[in-house]
Amino acid sequence: MSLPDSESPLTAHEAEALVARAVDAGRLERPPAERLGANLHVEGVREAVLAGAHASKLAAKGDVVTVSRNIFVPLTNLCRDRCTYCTFAKQPGSPEAKSYELDEVREAVRGGVLTGCIEALMCLGDKPEVAYRVHREWLEARGWGSTTDHLVEACRVAFEGGMLPHTNAGILDEQELAALRPWNASMGLMLETTSPRMRDKGMPHMHCPDKDPQVRIRMHEHAGEQKIPFTTGMLLGIGENVVERVDTLMVIRDLQDRHGHLQEAIIQPFHPKPDTPMRAASPLRDPEVAGWVAMARLILGPEMNIQAPPNLVQSPTGADDGMLELLLRSGLNDWGGVSPVTVDFINPEAPWPALRELRRRTEAAGQRLLERLPVYPETVQQREFFDSQVWERLPRFANDAGYARPSKGGNSQSGEEAA
Repeated sequence: MSLPDSESPLTAHEAEALVARAVDAGRLERPPAERLGANLHVEGVREAVLAGAHASKLAAKGDVVTVSRNIFVPLTNLCRDRCTYCTFAKQPGSPEAKSYELDEVREAVRGGVLTGCIEALMCLGDKPEVAYRVHREWLEARGWGSTTDHLVEACRVAFEGGMLPHTNAGILDEQELAALRPWNASMGLMLETTSPRMRDKGMPHMHCPDKDPQVRIRMHEHAGEQKIPFTTGMLLGIGENVVERVDTLMVIRDLQDRHGHLQEAIIQPFHPKPDTPMRAASPLRDPEVAGWVAMARLILGPEMNIQAPPNLVQSPTGADDGMLELLLRSGLNDWGGVSPVTVDFINPEAPWPALRELRRRTEAAGQRLLERLPVYPETVQQREFFDSQVWERLPRFANDAGYARPSKGGNSQSGEEAA
């Protein structure tokens, strides 16, 4: 019995031909994508995918790789979902459980401004007030009826304090998105996966109502209808297969084709964490991660901004294994948010590289590192994507090309960072 075409072996020469057609067409379609994805373990196939993705990136983005200098504000680490790989979410009785007062947000923003940060990344658990009476009472004592009310006020504090908020708050409905839009330059939600299997018994999202793929796709649709610059992405290695990874990228592409609001796609590898049910799971090997970054470039096309967080792609042992350099030839054009002030509260075990070191290694690989806003240069120019008060604030942060302006706090395109 012959193998299905998507699973049949590929030679390097056949892979080069498939990739060349995709680069010429500006996108890789599903059948060849599944076939290439199933053969990424073959070095010659993977190298063909990397080379094609890098050529596609250079044609559209040139030699520029961007980064956003930010602060990370974990507004609350209470969450009604229980992902089996997560250490961010805490139970109300945990000594590590925390919800930020507005004065604490204000203080974090002050530190960000002093160090030249532009982006205030608001990250929080999904609707904890639904699961926890104690959090409902905490909100009510402060005059808020929901976590979203708290979030709106935190974004207002950050905006008025001199930064541009970017919100990752889990599932939000149309009214919540509209309430946040006046205070946010951009928002986001990792699609993660379109596979409904991940919610089956024993799978990572079994106890996660907000991880239903259709619910997450619907929020992407609502954000597109409201013209909100939006971040999405795929989580690699939580149990999904090649076909499901390709489908996730195809859905992202379809959303962008219809709404034009997806400013970046993050390709984020899973790393097992101690004290989680998935602590013994095996992460993807670095070459496979790079291969899927390249696949994202080929499927989503040359104009999409492809991001791989630099603190999540390095060896878990901390060894310098050249992964950043491998990624720099995989088609990415963004490192995401890097903070000189705060840790990555989602992945506290994975420190960000210093901006100066990130610049050095990017330039050593023949590319240029430029700082951006929470929104990309091409989006900064488009009035329809912003509430009026955000639009009026953008020239304070962006130069004529749409990249970040140098600031007295240390924001610089010349490499003279404090970090």
